[in-house]
Amino acid sequence: MNGKAALCRAEERVRRLERVMREPAAGEADELYVGVDLGTANVVVTVVNRAGQPVAGALTPARVVRDGLVVEFLEAIAIVRRMVEQIQERLRYPLERAATGIPPGTSVADVRGIVHVVEAAGLEVVGVVDEPTAAATVLGVTEGAVVDVGGGTTGISVLREGRVVYTADEPTGGTHFTLVIAGRFGIGFEEAERLKLDPRRQREIAPVIRPCMEKVATIVEQHLAGQQIDTVYLVGGAVSFPDFDRVLEQRLGIPAVRPANPLLVTPLGIALHCLAGR
Repeated sequence: MNGKAALCRAEERVRRLERVMREPAAGEADELYVGVDLGTANVVVTVVNRAGQPVAGALTPARVVRDGLVVEFLEAIAIVRRMVEQIQERLRYPLERAATGIPPGTSVADVRGIVHVVEAAGLEVVGVVDEPTAAATVLGVTEGAVVDVGGGTTGISVLREGRVVYTADEPTGGTHFTLVIAGRFGIGFEEAERLKLDPRRQREIAPVIRPCMEKVATIVEQHLAGQQIDTVYLVGGAVSFPDFDRVLEQRLGIPAVRPANPLLVTPLGIALHCLAGR
């Protein structure tokens, strides 16, 4: 499958995930596989069937993780358990196995903490995958770099012939964008977060956070130096801002591809990792 065909297939899957998050495909419940993404800004649970098609999903804004480290264990467990129970009730089918995602370079102790949350919520963890690699699975990327700009960090994975040959993670992400907005407009963090997520205002505030975008671009440039990459694939909620892809292209001098709803690409890839490990 060529790059364009793979990207089209990825976008079809993401659009399907958007639909089943609103109305689960209850009639397709057979051998379900779960992905749990404990992000800095959101907890996302995704479910795919054995064909790799999304059948359900849910998203809950939460501040239970900071820079890949679970800081609110009890709240994180309660959120995941509640989301899983709600999905099970709507699907009328049990959810048993799950994979979870981590930023590249997460320590063994921090990985254990994330796994503990998912297991304590009632799921058997059958796999752990770094977030940019999970995104690459969805996008069908075998050559190039995946840049996952999450709430707290920017993760980078370089792929050659389908293998991940380099990963990195830097502490810059959507939370930093929110802090800049709060300072610029003299408002609190939560209000700034709502402003950031309002699509009607994003074009207006894009110039305010452009320095943050340029910082991400500089981080990516530094990590890709000498890698001879011809395309960068952007995922994560923060890259939804207008012109983010252009900022990367201007800095790197190569195409930056941003799929539809980049926030959901990595969570979907985590569920597919669960399927692959069945």
